[in-house]
Order: sequence, then C-alpha cells, then structure tokens
Amino acid sequence: MSTDAKHMEAAAAVLKARRDRKTIGRISESHGIAGLDAAYAVAEINTRTQVEQGARIVGLKVGLTSKAVQQQLGVDQPDFGILFDNMEILNGQNIPMERLLQPKVEAEVAFVMARDLPGTTPSYAEFLASLAYALPAIEVVDSVVTDWKITLVDTVADNASSGLFVLGDQPVEIGRLSLGDIGMQMDKNGQQVSIGTGAACLGHPLRAAFWLARTMAARGTSLRAGQVILSGALGPMVPVVAGDLITAQIGALGKVACRMT
Repeated sequence: MSTDAKHMEAAAAVLKARRDRKTIGRISESHGIAGLDAAYAVAEINTRTQVEQGARIVGLKVGLTSKAVQQQLGVDQPDFGILFDNMEILNGQNIPMERLLQPKVEAEVAFVMARDLPGTTPSYAEFLASLAYALPAIEVVDSVVTDWKITLVDTVADNASSGLFVLGDQPVEIGRLSLGDIGMQMDKNGQQVSIGTGAACLGHPLRAAFWLARTMAARGTSLRAGQVILSGALGPMVPVVAGDLITAQIGALGKVACRMT
C-alpha cells in the first residue's frame, strides 16, 4: 500500500469513529502511522474533508502544553489542531453529549487575532502586535482511541483530540494581564476538580500561542485576523458525563461555564 493510501485509510477510520461515536484502537498500530509528519498528514486529510463539506476554520488549538496533561497521556511535546465553526459553544450553553465519544474538559486562556500574521516566521514582538484580546475558555477534548490510550501520533492524527470549545463573554486587553501568574480553578458540580496557573502552559500562555504561530509559519501557513487560539491547559483535564456543570475561573479573565447534557 502506498503512503498516501495508508494516510487516506487512517483518516477515514478516524472520521468514521467520530461520526459513528464508536472508539477504535490506536491508528498508529492498526494503520502503521509513524512519526509526526505522517500524523499531521492524516489530520490534514480530514481537515480538507470537513472544509469541502461546509465547515469553516475559525482557529487553532495548542495541545499538550501542560506537564500535568503530558504526564496523563505519556507524551513530552505540544501539538496543534484545527478549530471549526461548528465546534464553538458560547458561555453558559449546553453541550450535547451525542456529539462526543469520551470527553474531558480543561480550562485555558484563549486569544483572538487582530490581524493577519505574515507568512514568514514572526518575531515575538510581531506576534504580540497581532493579538486583539484574551478570553477565558473551556476546551472539551475528545479522543477516538479507546480509553484514551493514545500516543503522540494518535492524538495528532485525531486533530489533537479536539472536540468542542467554550469561550467566555468579556474580552480583556492582554497588556492588562499577568498571564504567567494567572490562577485557574475549575469546578465540576460545585466541587474543585482542577487547579493551575498560567506558568503550567509552556511557562506562559503567550509562549504557547507563539509556539503555534512559529509552527504554522514553518508549515507554510499563518494565523489570520479573527481566528481563535486556544493556548493550552492550565491544569489537569477532567472527564465529564451528562449532567455535569463545569465552571472555570481564570484570574482576571473571569468565569466561563458549560453543562453537559
């Protein structure tokens, strides 16, 4: 089997698992997907498929930025995934469980782009100048791999285990925040289930977002005005089931909440 055919079959298996809501084994093993280049090639096939079927790209996420989450999943570096318009949930809205397989939640700092970045690798100053504001966010991560027994290759091929994302209501100017020191507490049904700080996200949420900007430039693309960046978890992710109310307080960014239904 050719490499392209192998990637196509792996992408089809991931897409079918999501549509059928039935988990599968590691595609790194079942389809012989090895290395990050191959994993991103699989993810890109499904990105093209979704766009062809009418989905619109509205941002990107950085995954595996928290040491706690890396330890949970047994990996040691970040990854990225694509955010589509049909993944966006507004603060306080219900999240239908029928859209997910085995969801977990994590609290993050989201950034919104003010202007396009150039196609060249940006400097840190150029990147900062491109940002509009920050928002508190909850990412609902989800994996097609049974029991989350993933490798880095598996999560990358599965669009960085993306599910849905919830954005807070009130944008905050980035210059008014000390994001490295910002604290996070996430509650499930009124009980604290995860705590962390901005420093847990690659040392600083802006550094994680900058990693994404440079990574995308190296891959021949760039971040665009209006796109959302989910910069990564500030603490451990937490499994959820129908009926759970999730509330996250992220320092001066404020609260964001959702209920699983």
